[in-house]
Amino acid sequence: MPDFLKYDFMKNALLAVMIVTPMLGILGTMVVHKKMAYFSDALGHSALTGIAVGVVFGLSNVNLSMVLFGVVFALLLNQIKIKNLQSVDTLISVFASASLAAGLAILSKGGNFAQYSALLVGDVLSISKSEIIILFLMFLLVVAYWSFALNRLVAISVHPTLAKAGNIKVRLYEDVFAVLIAVIVMLSIRWVGILLINALFILPAAAAKNISRNMQEYHVYTILISFFSGVVGLVASYYTDVATGPMIVLYAAVIYAATYLYGKE
Repeated sequence: MPDFLKYDFMKNALLAVMIVTPMLGILGTMVVHKKMAYFSDALGHSALTGIAVGVVFGLSNVNLSMVLFGVVFALLLNQIKIKNLQSVDTLISVFASASLAAGLAILSKGGNFAQYSALLVGDVLSISKSEIIILFLMFLLVVAYWSFALNRLVAISVHPTLAKAGNIKVRLYEDVFAVLIAVIVMLSIRWVGILLINALFILPAAAAKNISRNMQEYHVYTILISFFSGVVGLVASYYTDVATGPMIVLYAAVIYAATYLYGKE
């Protein structure tokens, strides 16, 4: 047995990584395909605001306040995107920046921000068995939704008007997708980190896109790259004594660079 598997916290972390990285990879395929990197990044940065809203309203459950705020924020961002306003990315960045600043202002009052600073980079090593079960249920939800909605989401991303003519409820599917992203982001923040979660959405999918010839390859490669980056990054973090989240992202970035160079040949 490898040294790192002698410890229960590493076994739990390995299980968590084997669940969360493919899950984010699956969702990341559509995030990259629909050019929504700004969307998932804005959601990630709004997590602190969700906590702050919970503090203001006296909610003791941090996850609940983050999820509720994330869903509302995601639907608002989706509304901005659907309206097709000029400089959508700029407008969403303004909303995200203002939201983050408001969250930081509230949480830092009285010098109490230190207790939330761990959320910036996450800590998958602290995950418990009950939380792993929650992660697995989230994974099953994502797989079920993807099995049902993937073709419709692809059709919407290619030609929304034609999709609507084909009796696909474009607004409903886009709103549900936005809400799903929000829930997954908010519930994964604690283990992945606010500063890193968007990278785990984008890098594996972007790397897969460099070498894929069709949508099937695109999804398969994304899941494999996510899984490989997660497991190897976790093991490397154990032997190098480096934070797990950043190490996983670094491996994903190296794979992206390799596929980019390969795709240019």
